[in-house]
Amino acid sequence: MPTVYKICPAPLWRAAERDGVFRGSEVDRRDGFIHFSSTEQVQETAAKHFGGQDNLLLIAVDAACLGAALKWEPSRGGALFPHLYGALDLAAVTRVTPLPLGPGGHHVFPPLTN
Repeated sequence: MPTVYKICPAPLWRAAERDGVFRGSEVDRRDGFIHFSSTEQVQETAAKHFGGQDNLLLIAVDAACLGAALKWEPSRGGALFPHLYGALDLAAVTRVTPLPLGPGGHHVFPPLTN
């Protein structure tokens, strides 16, 4: 299984670390699942949904640890996106990295893994 990524405001993620579990953002809770992106999708996700936002973290998650609760489902454009139906156990997180804005207003990504 690949690595999947969640872009998250730092305060929301820090609260999850204190609680020991991540239950998603307001959008995730409204939609009924936690939105993730694949390695190939995450930069477009950042540009489309988090453009110009600072104080974000990139959460890398081992998809194999998520089991059957992780579903790959089509988005409006037909691409398959990973959705987690349930809370994210922080034990599945492999890396938490700051996602700063670069000089052109685009997010600066660390090296990504599949």
